[in-house]
Amino acid sequence: MTPRIHATPLEAVTETVEETVYIAGYRFRINRPAESDKLFDHPWVRSAYAADQYIPYWATLWPAARMLAKAVVRESWETYRQPIHVLEVGCGLGLAGIACLARGLTVTFSDVDETALIFAGANAQLNGFDTFKTIPIDFRSPPHDRKYPIVIGSDLMYEERLVNPLVGLLKAVLAPGGLCLIADPDRTAARVFKWKLQEAGYEVTTELIRAGEPGGERTKGTIYRIKRSAEI
Repeated sequence: MTPRIHATPLEAVTETVEETVYIAGYRFRINRPAESDKLFDHPWVRSAYAADQYIPYWATLWPAARMLAKAVVRESWETYRQPIHVLEVGCGLGLAGIACLARGLTVTFSDVDETALIFAGANAQLNGFDTFKTIPIDFRSPPHDRKYPIVIGSDLMYEERLVNPLVGLLKAVLAPGGLCLIADPDRTAARVFKWKLQEAGYEVTTELIRAGEPGGERTKGTIYRIKRSAEI
């Protein structure tokens, strides 16, 4: 399948707002569209959905992104072989990747929407980081010319039709012996994802996690720790 990369028109983002996110002792500044729902009424978005069932979910700071950032800052990265290169899949506004940068990791932000990459890169710089990479990836047609020891992503399985492509993505980009961390707000498709991964020979463990939201609300979800053996 030929990759289908999108680019939400910047003109559709009429106003932005900066949100401060506190994660386990860290403080991150995230600039995002002020009213992401209004994007859905833009003619380009309607056309993208008709052509590819594409919706620019990247423009919202989802609870699962906070969960993943929390898992990232708590991880004992000192025990891993250095340097550590991370690929964030479906990075959206880039929160989890920025959390990786804060922990001293090398990060490549990826998303199917090039405008998301603009925001993720700008947010990384807003937090004082300028050494990172961005790359557009349609995980239905992943690159096969690069492997990463760490792959992360959040809320990627919002529809069951995305489960098989995501398993295929990990086969393509996760290095043998590598680790993938996926945060999910306990969507039904995630259970299918876990079963498919185990069927493919991956080791999968889960951990309950909660993310704090503005106003004091806490959202429950799951971190999937996916390990790829050297044999698969």
